[in-house]
Amino acid sequence: MVVKTFGWSFAVTALGLVAAVLYGGWEGFGVVAILSILEISLSFDNAVVNAGILKKMNAFWQRIFLTVGVLIAVFGMRLVFPVVIVAISAKMGPIEAVDLALNNKDQYQELVTDAHPAIAAFGGMFLLMIFLDFIFEDRDIQWLRWIERPLAKLGKVDMLSVCIALVVLLVTAFTFATHAHQHGGAHVDKAQTVLISGIAGLITYMVVGGLSGYFEDKLEEDEEREHEEEERAEREGESKSAVLMAGKAAFFMFLYLEVLDASFSFDGVIGAFAITNDIVLMALGLGIGAMYVRSLTVYLVRQGTLDDYVYLEHGAHYAIGALAVILMVTIQYEIHEIITGLVGVLLIGWSFLSSVRRNRALAAAEGKAAGSDEKTEVSSGV
Repeated sequence: MVVKTFGWSFAVTALGLVAAVLYGGWEGFGVVAILSILEISLSFDNAVVNAGILKKMNAFWQRIFLTVGVLIAVFGMRLVFPVVIVAISAKMGPIEAVDLALNNKDQYQELVTDAHPAIAAFGGMFLLMIFLDFIFEDRDIQWLRWIERPLAKLGKVDMLSVCIALVVLLVTAFTFATHAHQHGGAHVDKAQTVLISGIAGLITYMVVGGLSGYFEDKLEEDEEREHEEEERAEREGESKSAVLMAGKAAFFMFLYLEVLDASFSFDGVIGAFAITNDIVLMALGLGIGAMYVRSLTVYLVRQGTLDDYVYLEHGAHYAIGALAVILMVTIQYEIHEIITGLVGVLLIGWSFLSSVRRNRALAAAEGKAAGSDEKTEVSSGV
């Protein structure tokens, strides 16, 4: 199971490290290895959230996620995206931007650093909306009940997530963005840029998330009909099958996954410049990490991990909320990538341990119930 799921990741790792040695020697090897670990640690919460969505999709679209999705994630977000950002922010052609990335690495890093406020605002708003919509939803299973119960009640107010997100954006634009961090330690006013980018992130979430949500609702209706069919099949002794997302529903959910992955990758791409400004080594390292995140997503789906450890999805969404806040704060202040990664790992680790304790408590309760039933049968038989 592990080899089958992570086989491509192992192969890409070997090829990537060999390419790193050929391109940059053993120093390049070390840089790529560090970047791979950085990307995996920053994106574990991404894998958990992706798994919650991917398990609803059929086998075909899961394969698309692992093939086409990987190409988008590795080459699109880890190689093309930084170049596009420089081209847009510096108002130059794509060929000039590529030439700059390969031949003038210091200036290229400066331009990406200067574009960080716009990137952080877009990604931060997108991720913040994911977090807010999650915590305001009334769920059967709650992890931190003392906060999730009252928030679920507040979530009945229409458009509350959007209102809170816009308030956060306004506060960010007129606090952190007025002294946005730029290369060389300088600070400039980027309030307008942050506002525009943040609104663009919000609109992207509402469009893509709205479409995927619409088709997800249709899937739930199909599931209800399927459940009725299953009950009928059981009564009549026929075989039954599960309804999995396909067609337009799966396409828009796939699109949602790719935008989600893009938002998660922003901090990894920006953080990578603290280690190297070589676009080739950066693409190799982050690309290897992205492969493992993809494989981990599929592994979680196939193992049914989210069903066994029910609080993992909660922990991942709290990590998303923390990452959204961190992205907004980094508009003005530098936060080390280790801190960003540890926050996500700690929240998911906490939710995993909570899930284990819950499972043990349920098993103990079932054991007691079974024991009491046995005693009843014995006493009634005497």
